[in-house]
Order: sequence, then structure tokens, then C-alpha cells
Amino acid sequence: MSCRSLADRIDALLPQTQCTKCGYDGCRPYADAIADAAAPINRCPPGGDEGIAALSTLLGTPVLPLDTARGEPGPLLVARIDESHCIGCTLCIQACPVDAIVGANKHMHTVLDDWCTGCDLCVAPCPVDCIEMVPAGRTWGAQDAAISRERHRSHQARMERLAADNARLMAPEAPASPSTPAADAGNEERKRSAIESALARARARRNA
Repeated sequence: MSCRSLADRIDALLPQTQCTKCGYDGCRPYADAIADAAAPINRCPPGGDEGIAALSTLLGTPVLPLDTARGEPGPLLVARIDESHCIGCTLCIQACPVDAIVGANKHMHTVLDDWCTGCDLCVAPCPVDCIEMVPAGRTWGAQDAAISRERHRSHQARMERLAADNARLMAPEAPASPSTPAADAGNEERKRSAIESALARARARRNA
């Protein structure tokens, strides 16, 4: 069995919530790390003990207790936006790994409950604290995971296209002064830093 095919099999057992609680930027990177023996099988709170058991069987390794420092398993939650306080900043839209939040700049946003994975990555970036996690009233199954995986891939592809489009728009049309490329790079770096900081706050707030 090749490392890639093993990673595919591991990824198929993960819940695809893309919550990053495992310490990786999504379920696929975590699957790759497990396949490379760079990460243990017990870092996925959404998968819980059942997920650990499935990974143990696949890999032929001992069952490990869930690493609760990564979070506690529990019922599926979904994000809920208090639309009366939403300022339309779009930070939650940028943070959502499966595009489950819809809205436009300076217009209120709303969450598509059936798409939401309960990752809670949208909570901390909200500057007005108008997002809370509430019980979904349903369970998360294999079909949800399969659909979420495809939505995450689509989200990643869209973000890559946007980054490429932004790079083209920011490219100077004529020879620029020596300081212009540095200024453009600085703007891009500040944008990336703002998003990374928002996601870091989400993880820190969740772990706290």
C-alpha cells in the first residue's frame, strides 16, 4: 500500500469537519501526517472514540485515548449569527472552511445549517461577537463528511483563484518605482496576517 493510498483511506475515516483541532489545517493534512507517522490517531475530537477505533483497525495500531487537550467530543453544533448585530465585515465568511456562511460586504450574513460542520472557526474572528454555536439537532454522518470534503476542496480552489486574481490586479501595469513592489507585498502580507491572526484567535479561544 502506497503512502498516498493510505492517506486516502485515513482521510475517508475522518469526519471532514475541517475544524483544525488536530493541529493541522484540515482533515486531509491530518490524514497525510498520520500516514507519514508524524501524528497520532487520537487528535480528532469530532471523530471521538469511534473514529480512533476505526483508524486503529485500519493501521493495525493500538487504540489510544482521545487527546482531550484538542477538545471534547459532543453533539453536533452549528453556528448561529445574530443578524441584528452583524455588520457585514465578511471575516466569518473568510474563516469558514466549507463556505457555509453567505452574505456580502456591509450586509448581514447567515449560516446554511445543513452545510455547517460545527468547526466554530467563525466565532473568534467576529469583531462584534454576534456568532454563537448552538445544537444542530441532528447527527453528523458519512454522507455529511463526503459532501463536506467536496465543499472544502471547492473552498480551497476558490481561495486560490481569488489570490491569483488579486495578485494580477496588484501587478503594476508600467515600471514602478523601487518602493511600489515592496508596498504591494506589504499589503498582501498584512491581509494574510489579519486572516491568520483571526484563525489563531479562533483556535486559542476554543482551546482556552
